[in-house]
Amino acid sequence: MSATTNYHAGPDAVSAKTSRYRRVSKGRGNFELWSWVFMRGSGVLLLVLVFGHLFVNLMLGEGIHGVDFAFVAGKWASPFWQTWDMLMLWLAELHGFNGVRTIINDYTESDRTRWILKGLLVASAILVLVLGTLVIFTFDPCIDPSSTLSVCTGR
Repeated sequence: MSATTNYHAGPDAVSAKTSRYRRVSKGRGNFELWSWVFMRGSGVLLLVLVFGHLFVNLMLGEGIHGVDFAFVAGKWASPFWQTWDMLMLWLAELHGFNGVRTIINDYTESDRTRWILKGLLVASAILVLVLGTLVIFTFDPCIDPSSTLSVCTGR
């Protein structure tokens, strides 16, 4: 066979370099590694975004009783808060998407079922991202000309 000896393998083991069988990579590369890194990074960033969101909405204002349509309208009048909420939406959606994708990979045995579940997952994630982003950036509390909100009346 070969002059290469692998002392940790059994007596009939053949080195991968000299084997007559072709090894085929699954082609995933480092995707799963980067997916794992993304989960850790997005989790930490989500903690900052969510607790910042809760602090501003509940502690700095009038608490839960102050959160209403007018409060959201005033907050989303600022590009800073639109961006903050969009980042929170996108990171939470992608973080959850990646987690569910991992669960589908781990627990589905049939390739066809895996493909269907991942297709449904991608479709739902895209739907939520598109609709959520549209709501954040096209939200107009003053669409009603008779609105009495302070954001619309300029008070």
